[in-house]
Amino acid sequence: MIAILRGMLAPSALLAVRFRSPLAVRSRYLLLPLALVALTSCSILPKREPTAIYEPARVTQAAQADWPSANWSLLVARPTASQLYETDRITVRPAPGALQVYKAASWSDLVPNLLQTALVRSFEDSQKIMTVARPGGAVRGEYQLMTEVRSFDSVYVQAGQPQAVVEVHVKLIHSMDGEVVAARTFKEAELSRGEELGAVVDAFSRSLDRISIQVVGWTLSNGSRHAAASKAR
Repeated sequence: MIAILRGMLAPSALLAVRFRSPLAVRSRYLLLPLALVALTSCSILPKREPTAIYEPARVTQAAQADWPSANWSLLVARPTASQLYETDRITVRPAPGALQVYKAASWSDLVPNLLQTALVRSFEDSQKIMTVARPGGAVRGEYQLMTEVRSFDSVYVQAGQPQAVVEVHVKLIHSMDGEVVAARTFKEAELSRGEELGAVVDAFSRSLDRISIQVVGWTLSNGSRHAAASKAR
């Protein structure tokens, strides 16, 4: 502390301090903490705004009659995404080239995790496949579903009319040899009932649900076709 003070004071000032009485020196050093306390008490830190947390609702849809029943196991990998979607913020595009987020609002989880959960639940609810899981558990999937989040935005098509756009690229991979069995991009856009965030989240729920149902049917069809062909070899 003394070295710092010496580096900051001119020689004459150092001399003045050197010949002051002990009481004066003690008073000088007592005032410094008091001044710091005063400054601290006067500082104003920005308060974090309350955040409303939203979760896409699960809209249950019955399995299609023409979906095959799978006798193979599936791992649903965590979706990849650009940094833009590796977040829990709800993004909105008010105009072409413009990107914002809804203030004081967030998803209940990161966007890739929301998609992964929706897909796993849709496979389970279909009752067309007995073994579906996330990687990292005891299940060794014969097939893996790899996905990429390409869009997860509220997009204004015109003034006052946002729509929830969800776009996902999907690959079905045979785990044993890494063969890409099939690949496809799915995209859904659902017009919101209004501009309020609750209506926009409802639109996201419907878009995400339709994407999930389409991916389930597509995966079951392509996986079962590949499994049958592999068995016949």
